[in-house]
Amino acid sequence: MITMRLRSKYQNFYIVLFTVILFGVIVTGFFQFWPHTQETERERRNLFTIPDLNSVPEVKILSTSQPAHKGDITCSHYECLDVYRCGKDANMISVYIYPVKKYIDENGIIITNTLSKEFHEVLTTIASSSFYTAEPEKACLFIPSIDMLSQNTLRTHENGQVLAQLPRWNHGLNHLLFNILPGTVPDFNTSLDVPRGKAIVAGGGFSTWTYRSGFDVSIPVFNPEVSLILLPEVDIKADRKYLAISAQIGIHPDFRDELDDLANSHSDILILDRCESGNEDETDTSKMCKGNDQFRYPHVLQDATFCIILRRARLGQPALSDALKAGCIPVVVIDTYVMPFADVLDWTRASISIREEELERLPDILSLTSSTQIQLMRKQALFYWENYFKSMGQIALTTLQIINDRIFPYMKKSYASWNEPSKENTISPFFLPKMPPKAEGFTAVVLTYNRVESLFKIIREIAKTPSLSKILVVWNNQEMSPPAATTWPKISKPLKVVQTKENKLSNRFYPYDEIETECVLALDDDILMLNPDELEFGYEVWREFPDRLVGYPGRLHTWDEATGKWKYESEWTSSTSMVLSGAAFYHKYFNFLYTHRMPSVIKMWVDENFNCEDIAMNFLISNVTGKPPMKVTPKKKIQMPRMHHYR
Repeated sequence: MITMRLRSKYQNFYIVLFTVILFGVIVTGFFQFWPHTQETERERRNLFTIPDLNSVPEVKILSTSQPAHKGDITCSHYECLDVYRCGKDANMISVYIYPVKKYIDENGIIITNTLSKEFHEVLTTIASSSFYTAEPEKACLFIPSIDMLSQNTLRTHENGQVLAQLPRWNHGLNHLLFNILPGTVPDFNTSLDVPRGKAIVAGGGFSTWTYRSGFDVSIPVFNPEVSLILLPEVDIKADRKYLAISAQIGIHPDFRDELDDLANSHSDILILDRCESGNEDETDTSKMCKGNDQFRYPHVLQDATFCIILRRARLGQPALSDALKAGCIPVVVIDTYVMPFADVLDWTRASISIREEELERLPDILSLTSSTQIQLMRKQALFYWENYFKSMGQIALTTLQIINDRIFPYMKKSYASWNEPSKENTISPFFLPKMPPKAEGFTAVVLTYNRVESLFKIIREIAKTPSLSKILVVWNNQEMSPPAATTWPKISKPLKVVQTKENKLSNRFYPYDEIETECVLALDDDILMLNPDELEFGYEVWREFPDRLVGYPGRLHTWDEATGKWKYESEWTSSTSMVLSGAAFYHKYFNFLYTHRMPSVIKMWVDENFNCEDIAMNFLISNVTGKPPMKVTPKKKIQMPRMHHYR
């Protein structure tokens, strides 16, 4: 009886278990294979399409409709942007594009421009990007699907009326308008004339008077015809036929006269103009002329080192983009012009800017640019073209990224990300979190020879640093033993002494087993100026940039054309290219590279001459990571030995 009861009991248990499993399988299959009613984010992006304009809804705008308010010149990021709409789902702006509609006036005449190919690309690129949302309730920015790229044929007042009736206009708050060609005859204002309230303008012709810094975005004047032309690849190191070329039509007669005077006195300056044609209405933009000589455009720009960019009716010029495409260094002679994407691009790396009154001195100014600098600027110009100027889609996405960086500054792209051309075989050597844990601390490696009193002072001082994990003293004197253990300072942190077999500077960068932390602080035994607070701050900076050399004493190396040598400046200047390893934080991985991977000839030279180990480490780290060192400013000036030249 007992056996039968147990069997019946377990039989019921297995029946219930089987039923539960079967139910789970059925439910899983239902959700797995039944058509989903919820749309994925990618599907929602695909909901935005540009329909046939003959089938879009018509919206009649009455002549009595109120237009948007005039553009607010006082707008700033903090006053005309509601950031609380942004980042609801992620640390990224979401952008909503209004549906395309046909706006007509009371007479049935179309108010808005027909969508150009360029504006079509702006909309479709944004709609297929991670910025796009099909849900206006989740949007941070709103983009009207109204083509305002060119004001030449724009009915400004009526377009302002259209903007004002948009369902989420709200005086233009959090709206973004794209405009490449602002202004019309006779004034050619440098900003869009459409009444636009508090809207952000991504504009192609801003002056410093109309650009609202930190709010608007200065964009390039895109040249659709030139963008499609395939130029031959040219060696950036090769010399070019002409020093400078001017290839713009319609520039002011005063500028034209100055250019002609320069060309008459300098055979390596070429001034081009429109080719004469029997029909004035026909213009072949693929050719430019000097007298009867014809040149292919923009191919001729590849024959010049510099391309002169002057203002015409508008400040923004397509010639700037054309020059970048050809790897021709732009010489921008346009007073008050706000360069494209000036918030993030370092134009000193890719162009030369001079005042209009200095045009007659152009040859003298250009002669100051070394051949090495010319090659770097050509490379930078091509980098800017490929990444930010090449298409209207790239221009649109760059604009959104700049706005995104303003709204989420803690997630913004770094200066290097915007401006550093990627290098082949450049890698980050770390398999670490973006910010190493603070608890681990750092190991202070102090190189010393026989300055015991100074050494002991340093040990007592750095031992007060909260994040110090250990002090490692590298005793580099083989003729004298380290002081007795009883004489060393009594500190609360571990202290280890290693005695080297040879007196070499490279001993400071040896990968000692005693270094157990990721971070190393290299210190000379006479650096008495740094206090614990400054060392702690330097360590915190390194934690944010663990692949950089982070140090205190800065130096600058420049090429001296007069002597044909590299010049090493030890005086404090506004520029820094290196930090000295006498007081610097770095990752211990670089000790391994310095000892085992760096060319031995460099290490031998350092050890034989007992100098320049800091230069070697700077170049080693920058060569591996593609990133410059980072200088931390101490409260007091650190005195270091001065060097003048090295080979």
